[in-house]
Amino acid sequence: MNIDLVIFDCDGVLVDSEVISCRAHAETLTRHGFPITPDGVLKRFLGVSDREARQIVETELGRALPETFEAEVKQATLSFYADDLSAIAHVGDAIAALTLPKCVASSGTPEKIRHGLSCAGLYDQLAPHIFSAVQVRRGKPAPDLFLFAAKQMGADPARCVVIEDSVPGITGARAAGMTVLGFFGGSHCTAEHEALLHKAGATVTFADMRELPGLIARMGPGLLSREESSPFP
Repeated sequence: MNIDLVIFDCDGVLVDSEVISCRAHAETLTRHGFPITPDGVLKRFLGVSDREARQIVETELGRALPETFEAEVKQATLSFYADDLSAIAHVGDAIAALTLPKCVASSGTPEKIRHGLSCAGLYDQLAPHIFSAVQVRRGKPAPDLFLFAAKQMGADPARCVVIEDSVPGITGARAAGMTVLGFFGGSHCTAEHEALLHKAGATVTFADMRELPGLIARMGPGLLSREESSPFP
């Protein structure tokens, strides 16, 4: 397989942020009359864009959330990021080991993505090729964001590999005609997460980012930045 582009999801793939994000959403939603736990947010909205998650909540509530809702969630999330956010283990080395073009395609807002990657020390490795669901009409699980990212990067969708940790993300990438590697190494992943990713259509699943360069190399020979087949022991 010839690969034009590697597309990384952000939350749960680059930064170990899903638990933090779910906590911020749960606290804000509960305060506005939609009682839910962080685990409930994770199960219902993992991989879904904030815009579409809000539409679902408002439909169930039968009323609109206040205009300040997004700002409240953002404030809580960024506050938690400052104290608790970290990069997914070994992902910086994995990114550095690939000479292929790389980009980020995330359901988060541009500010949230940038802040998360900056807090985790990954922003400079991936900027400026960072794309958000706010740039397309439909977020994941629709293919729009992945197709937009591929177009911006000049890549053939059929020659893109996506790294995803959510069912909506895998569904969207597959709908875009892309190959998907399912990652289940984030702190939010439960025992059944790997099976869910396989069922959604992930070609391969893995839990350790040290495996990623080797997986990519086996798809397309000569794609590592070093001569050895893997940069990790």
